[in-house]
Amino acid sequence: MTDYTIFHNPRCSKSRQTLALLEENGIQPTIVKYLDDTPDAATLKTLIKKLDLANAHDLVRNKEADYKTAGLSADSSEDAVIAAMVQYPKLIERPIVVRGDKAVLGRPPENALNLLD
Repeated sequence: MTDYTIFHNPRCSKSRQTLALLEENGIQPTIVKYLDDTPDAATLKTLIKKLDLANAHDLVRNKEADYKTAGLSADSSEDAVIAAMVQYPKLIERPIVVRGDKAVLGRPPENALNLLD
């Protein structure tokens, strides 16, 4: 059993680099391919809290085409942003590494080292 989880997109270089860095440090995280296994709204709210982000919009990739498709803006409500991330998981910033009640974005990948003992 692992106490690390990575919300991973194998097509993303930063996500691959973060996973490799964890593995180099002897960590075999649970891998959630979030594009296939999209987190629900409750999970996203938990991740936002663990990441210590000010709001849901801080977890959004606002340059993705789906951002415009979803009708999002910097003024969108928390619920609207979270609903858009559930509907369009490409909007979720990646990778997210979770350990216990803490999480980090793997941008840069070295951020994941902050979760190690």
